[in-house]
Amino acid sequence: MKKNIAVIFGGQSTEHEVSCKSAYNVISQIDRSLWNIVLIGITKEGRWVNTEKLESLKDGSWAESQVSAEISPDATRQCVIITEPDGEVTDVHLDVAWPVLHGKLGEDGTIQGFLELAGIPYVGCGVLASAVSMDKFYTKLIVDSLGIRQAKFVGIRSRELQDMGAVIAKVEKELSYPVFIKPSKAGSSCGVSKALDAAQLTAGLKTAAEVDSKILVEEFIRGHEVECAVFGGGKEETVASGVGEILAAADFYDYDAKYNNPDSQTVVDPELPGNATETVRENARRIFDAVDGYGLSRVDFFVTDSGEVIFNEINTMPGFTEISMYPMLWEAAGVAKKDLVQKLIENGMKRYQ
Repeated sequence: MKKNIAVIFGGQSTEHEVSCKSAYNVISQIDRSLWNIVLIGITKEGRWVNTEKLESLKDGSWAESQVSAEISPDATRQCVIITEPDGEVTDVHLDVAWPVLHGKLGEDGTIQGFLELAGIPYVGCGVLASAVSMDKFYTKLIVDSLGIRQAKFVGIRSRELQDMGAVIAKVEKELSYPVFIKPSKAGSSCGVSKALDAAQLTAGLKTAAEVDSKILVEEFIRGHEVECAVFGGGKEETVASGVGEILAAADFYDYDAKYNNPDSQTVVDPELPGNATETVRENARRIFDAVDGYGLSRVDFFVTDSGEVIFNEINTMPGFTEISMYPMLWEAAGVAKKDLVQKLIENGMKRYQ
């Protein structure tokens, strides 16, 4: 008999639109001979709705649905409660859920904790891995313990910006320009900027503070921007794909360069100096295991011209859009998108076994 899977998309983060694109591609690859799919969209206002039209994810019309879809937190029910506009209520049992959500309130452990409470198996990393990986500051502390090289950084709380002069002095004492400014908890490079001097640093800190109350200022690393896909966790062996390189059309790979600039490119299996490719793959596995990863993650690095590998960040629910590196890397390794999606769903169902 077919099982029921809920695909949850949208969300209240700055990556709402990216989530819809990712979900569309995930849903398109789910084997409908094995699965009944329940589409649950979370609007930007936080309303949970049901839609039956996959195409509505492309034009955003799903958000106009008047059919509510609320997952019960009662672990004895393991269901989503569908309520029609006329008040008719249907409980649909869920065998597994896939929160195809990026950024805050989706990739940070919040919905993972809710699904744990509801007793519903789900695809992807658990509460701890999601939370620490979403917060770049705490990720750095974990990676430091592994002895893996990463960019030097200065951590700043937004409340410190009341004395901007002191903050600028703090950064300039530790780092040289140019520097990158990043919200500690944000995805797809939202709120990230590059500063060549104190004036640009001031502007960048203010921009980052609009996204998160904790900010990182990092040293500038000149090198190849590369990514590695990881699968495993639990009883599954942690395996890493090959390596892909980002060729950003802009000064750096920000949100606009990633999703709106057609000149940005991704290259699978680039030629990297020395033994960098294997070092990236090994470090990706080590970092995934260190944060207690489960299911999937994409781990990003810089590789300098001398072959030094420098960790950048880990994404526990990487994009699944048409241009996203995670499925592209596995496809290059011989795993078709449909097979990859099925493997990830099966892995999610194993988390309580």
